[in-house]
Amino acid sequence: MAPELLQETADGVLLLTMNRPEALNALGGTMMWDLLKALGEAAVDPAIGCVVLTGAGRGFSAGGDMKARATGAKPPPATPEAGADELRSRMECSRLLHEMPKPTIAMLNGVAAGAGMSLALACDMRIAGTSARMTTAFANMGFSGDFGGHYFLARLLGPAKARELYFTSAKLDSAQLETLGLVNRLVPDAELRAETMALAKQLGRGPRVAWRYMKRNMKIAEEGTLAEALDAEAIGMMRTRETADHQEALRAFMEKRPPVFQGK
Repeated sequence: MAPELLQETADGVLLLTMNRPEALNALGGTMMWDLLKALGEAAVDPAIGCVVLTGAGRGFSAGGDMKARATGAKPPPATPEAGADELRSRMECSRLLHEMPKPTIAMLNGVAAGAGMSLALACDMRIAGTSARMTTAFANMGFSGDFGGHYFLARLLGPAKARELYFTSAKLDSAQLETLGLVNRLVPDAELRAETMALAKQLGRGPRVAWRYMKRNMKIAEEGTLAEALDAEAIGMMRTRETADHQEALRAFMEKRPPVFQGK
């Protein structure tokens, strides 16, 4: 039986592929636990400079496994509280994608719905093929929503537009995603993997200590005050000026060549 999460590592990039194409990569089975483990390991692995998340087949992820729920294949939790605890544990995937000290990219090869959309929004960047689609979808199922989608949409689009997308479950095509700014780049489907991996490899070769402090600065910028953001920036600058990568950048600047970073 094929694993539900495929992992490939090359050139400092970890490519994670949700691998339930027959279910449009619905977040069932062992997939989320496998993803949680892989993300936790990647967050502290010095050999990984960038993480890419995508889906196998014709979609990114349809979100929750509604078929398993409807057919009773997945039994209900013993209590709502027990279910909430289990769900919250799986939702750590969103936090890791958003907060791990290295860049994360969602490679959108088709539909990203519900929790699948939330996972894509949790990443630092989204590269979309022309067949990409997004929808919050939760209202259509009588659900309120999970995996951080409210947090990410409100910050990316503002609270009014985020409310609209949650209340209506509007289906956004790739052109709308680009117009709204929900994707960083829109490319032809045939070029999606090459374009995404080229960017990922560029980031994977980057100054990894600097990535750590950039991610920390962005989190404070999203949630904190200006004074807190300035304090964090000052600390990050003093730390990164001591790195071997900064010294290499100085040499490269003087020698008029691209720097060769070692992630130290």
